[in-house]
Amino acid sequence: MAKPFGGKYSPRSSDVPKAGHRGPGDQALREATLDQAAIDSAGGMANLLFVPAVLLLVTSFFGGALSLVSGLVGAAVLAGGATLMREGLRAEAAYNARAAARRPALPRKILAALLLGLGTLAAGFAHEDGLAGPALYGLAATALALVAFGIDPLRDKRVDGVDDFQQDRVARVVDEAESYLAQMQAAIAALADRRLDNRVAAFQATARRMIRTVEEDPRDLTEARRFLGVYLMGARDASARFAELYARRRDEGARGDYEALLADLEANFGARTEKMLESDRTNMDIEIKVLRDRLQREGV
Repeated sequence: MAKPFGGKYSPRSSDVPKAGHRGPGDQALREATLDQAAIDSAGGMANLLFVPAVLLLVTSFFGGALSLVSGLVGAAVLAGGATLMREGLRAEAAYNARAAARRPALPRKILAALLLGLGTLAAGFAHEDGLAGPALYGLAATALALVAFGIDPLRDKRVDGVDDFQQDRVARVVDEAESYLAQMQAAIAALADRRLDNRVAAFQATARRMIRTVEEDPRDLTEARRFLGVYLMGARDASARFAELYARRRDEGARGDYEALLADLEANFGARTEKMLESDRTNMDIEIKVLRDRLQREGV
């Protein structure tokens, strides 16, 4: 007789949505999943840059002492450049995914191109005499990296019609909110529980819908600030305490309480976001009505 397969890393029946059934956070979760996939794939573009570092590391052992030292240094610098380039591409993808965003504080892609050039210089120095040839190789590698991957965003992304002061306020609140969400995700990810990961991801997607709404219209910041600050900080602290407790003792009661907390948070964040959107629609309808009345009075 056939038996259902199950295990620690297998989805439970509650994890799989029923046919034709979609919860209120499903759309936000799908959007967040697509955004995260785009960010991860952007960072994955730089993975091939680790290949030269590995090849240089292997070939360095077949030369003399100078070749070995130069090769080891070059391999380390190339690996550092590849890592920095990957992080720079992910930061750029996250920047592009947001309606309003600050430019990256550290120009990772530019610095990565310089490191790749220096690593190539060291690699050339390890395998041939003189400095002119390796220096040309290094310059060429830097230029090719900049052409292939581009440079970092050097300007803040702004929303038209909103002053800089308001956008800076929104950027600070959004950065703080994203930090809370990332810490929350990291705490639960340490438990290696797919169901909990999905629940946290669903709540994060709902919270990010509110973040996008505030970014597109900073006037909503007053209503959302308590949610994106105090409530998310509380969610992060509760996640950390639950993860610590659940890692020591698989307390199903604590798990149920935590999942109920996530459900309440998701419902409240979703309801507040919908209210903000309805308020924006009401304001637009009022402005349209006032304009129409004015045009009628003027006989237009």
